[in-house]
Amino acid sequence: MTETINRQEIAFEALNVLTRAGCDFADVFIEENQMTRIKIEASRPDQIIDQGEFGAGLRLVRGDATFFASTNEVTSQGLRHAACELIGSIEGAAEAASRAVNPRSESRPAGRPPTLLPLVERIELAMEAEKAARGSGPLIRQVTVMLNGFTQRIGIARSDDIWCEDQRIQVMLGINVVAGRDNVIQTGYEAIGGARGWEFFHDQDPGEVGMRAGRRANMLLTARPAPSGRMTVVLASEAGGTMIHEAIGHSLEGDLIRKGLSPFGDKIGKSVASPLICVVDDATLEGWRGSYGLDDEGSPAVRTLLVERGILLGFMHDILSARLAGGRTTGNGRRQSYAYAPIPRMSNTMILPGKSPPEDIIKSVSKGLYVVRMGGGQVNTVNGDFVFEINEGYIIRDGEPAEPVRGATLIGNGQQVLKSIDMVGTDCGMGIGTCGKDEQGVPVADAQPTLRIPEITVGGSGE
Repeated sequence: MTETINRQEIAFEALNVLTRAGCDFADVFIEENQMTRIKIEASRPDQIIDQGEFGAGLRLVRGDATFFASTNEVTSQGLRHAACELIGSIEGAAEAASRAVNPRSESRPAGRPPTLLPLVERIELAMEAEKAARGSGPLIRQVTVMLNGFTQRIGIARSDDIWCEDQRIQVMLGINVVAGRDNVIQTGYEAIGGARGWEFFHDQDPGEVGMRAGRRANMLLTARPAPSGRMTVVLASEAGGTMIHEAIGHSLEGDLIRKGLSPFGDKIGKSVASPLICVVDDATLEGWRGSYGLDDEGSPAVRTLLVERGILLGFMHDILSARLAGGRTTGNGRRQSYAYAPIPRMSNTMILPGKSPPEDIIKSVSKGLYVVRMGGGQVNTVNGDFVFEINEGYIIRDGEPAEPVRGATLIGNGQQVLKSIDMVGTDCGMGIGTCGKDEQGVPVADAQPTLRIPEITVGGSGE
């Protein structure tokens, strides 16, 4: 971060103003970011964006109440003014002592920043994916490609006399393909990305990603309507962990536990899943989309074991939820940008691999549904009930994936489904996304092995 010393000094000046109001914790979060976006549509660049932001968020915590303000005037005067405005309505102000700073700094490997790749190379990369998607079949009607790069540098002054720094880099390529025949329209979507620079695409072929999206759209045109009813379902590792993210992940975030909005609040030390299931949240995984060196409160990234052999061990906490729960932060305090206060969020959440070969799991099912790709869905975090769309699925006949189906949904309860899983694969597949919560989006990854659910309700319009 440029001008590090100056930013550190002005951040602590503002922090001293904040602490005069009396607090359990306070911090000043300074962020500088640069975002690049290329959108390809109709076989040409439709949108090209290169823009940056520079701002600061100021937070004061008292008890279970959080007071927050943000500003894009990152100067000594601007930050002090924002701090004064924030505490203006807070009673009980008292003079704060001068603050001694104990610097701490950590950065992720930087890679090649997305904004430094020449524009023509960015366009060529996106066009490669677009061309491959269009070439996947004659029924392709529309292809949209989004290529995003993001560089973020942060500095955090905390009321426990610590200055923290981190740098994050993200790239993401998403392709949406529309195929049509007669009056039938289907879409295929594929995305790749991670916490890396443009060297990410040395290992990943944009053309292959476009082809996968195109093949999915074409396949769905020939798929028959999914059957409905109770049946055995095998979730492929390629399903990417949507189940664990939605069915239990959010319900293990500390703020939802504190507010009584989770069915797991009183389940520490109790069985919440099959003995075959272990769940972790791990922000330390190199290059994964949800990874970081420090969270947005300056706490080091860690690997948190949440469920071990079906037993719930703990929750994901930021500083506030950990303090109110009488525990420690797990480094899961995250925010979309300086304009938002941090809240407990997942990073890279996964079910760990088990002992069953994936092919044996499929062979064990005489009739059922094989889910290769999950879609969106809805989850009630209070009771765990969910409805998930299936973007790619196949009927299982005599232990083999057979004809493709479309329009299927999975309907169930997260805890009940996790307890029922009776086979866990040795493989592990990963999916990426941007997780939304409290009107904030943060980059995440989800992962799982192949899983067998002996019985679950499948929604569909077929026989």
